[in-house]
Amino acid sequence: MGKAIVTVYGAEQKCASCVNLPSARETYDWLEAAISRKFESTEVQFVYIDIDHPHTEEEHRYYIQRIVDEEYFYPLVVVNGEVVGEGNPRLKSIYAALQDTGLEPVS
Repeated sequence: MGKAIVTVYGAEQKCASCVNLPSARETYDWLEAAISRKFESTEVQFVYIDIDHPHTEEEHRYYIQRIVDEEYFYPLVVVNGEVVGEGNPRLKSIYAALQDTGLEPVS
């Protein structure tokens, strides 16, 4: 059985192209609820990173810089270091990435 870390990068202010979409924090809460229903909650760790606050961890700084440089839209969803969604992430893609880590959906 695998373990997964789902990281959502976002900011309080919505990105310009995301005006009619949920905020990054709302997306994080929605993903946490949806994923927790689909997979064993003990196997998935959820992390929210506010891109407007400084971070010391290299991986977080890397993705924050890519968002600042407009290479990615936020909310940016990363599973175990792999980008699986941005802007308006799709559950199907995120579920597939979680299954690729060895997680099995609960029946």
